[in-house]
Amino acid sequence: MGYSNWSDAAYKARQNHRRSTNQTAFTYDQQVRSSGIVRVHDQMNPYGVTRESRDSDEHPESLAIAVVFDVTGSMGNVPRVLQTKLGALMRVLIQKGYVEHPQILFGAVGDAHCDAVPLQIGQFESGLEMDDDLGKIYLEGGGGGQIHESYELAIYFFAHHTSIDCYEKRGRKGYLFTIGDEKPYPTVRRQQILSLIGDGLEQDIPIEQAVAEVQKRYEYFHIIPTNTSHGKDASVQARWKELLGERVLLLDDETAVCETIALAIGLCEGAIDDLGSGTDDLIHAGYDPDAAATAASAVAQYAAVRGPLQRVAAGLLPAGMDAGIDDGRL
Repeated sequence: MGYSNWSDAAYKARQNHRRSTNQTAFTYDQQVRSSGIVRVHDQMNPYGVTRESRDSDEHPESLAIAVVFDVTGSMGNVPRVLQTKLGALMRVLIQKGYVEHPQILFGAVGDAHCDAVPLQIGQFESGLEMDDDLGKIYLEGGGGGQIHESYELAIYFFAHHTSIDCYEKRGRKGYLFTIGDEKPYPTVRRQQILSLIGDGLEQDIPIEQAVAEVQKRYEYFHIIPTNTSHGKDASVQARWKELLGERVLLLDDETAVCETIALAIGLCEGAIDDLGSGTDDLIHAGYDPDAAATAASAVAQYAAVRGPLQRVAAGLLPAGMDAGIDDGRL
């Protein structure tokens, strides 16, 4: 998937129409709540599918980027933030030359022990279809109250049920960001995998093994918003750091999640020299300076460990174009 192009003008027109007509971008969530029929949207159902990020004439060097967020409890605001800032995220990735051909997938996790819809996985897209996929997510808001959610199911899915040309053709890892303020369960449970994804495993898989498997194909980061219910919990932070080290990004304000994703990718791609230049890029793309500074703080530890890299991405647009140019395809 991912054969279309991102249009900033079309995205802004959508947003303006929603505001003028008082419509939500999350139409499927609204449909579920009004009908009382709670189930995963057909196009977000992870059962028996493989999600693909493919090269095309329009996107000859696609790069897979997956963003999966916890939709339980206090985390339910994150997808709404992502939706409103999607245009700025695409501007900084493409205009600033972080990634020439990003293909972004959105997904959501809950708690497979108690939620009706614990795993939702969209498709890798290059255009406005990614906004459509956000609108197909059910913001369940459940969770089990035991400081664990089923992030490990998403990790397993990306390790075993994605096919991405960036890695398979060029040996270039994609990106996976999970976002949440609780711990993953210690094992990937075979029964949950069977019922939600359709794979028949011989036994449960330790979370450490699942993480190692996904890291073969993805640069994997976990973002913990620290001002949510459990974001400051020392045991939550410690558990994720055991699994991912400096790739655990502690974010003081969840409304800066898009900025944080952009900076992490820019650092990995060698597209920014330092966090100061990265912060400037965010501001020029239309982000709030305070949010940009918050994102820079979240990735500072990773930046210190990562060090400078050779630039591997080149922008598609002339250097003089900035956030004020909004009338064409990116």
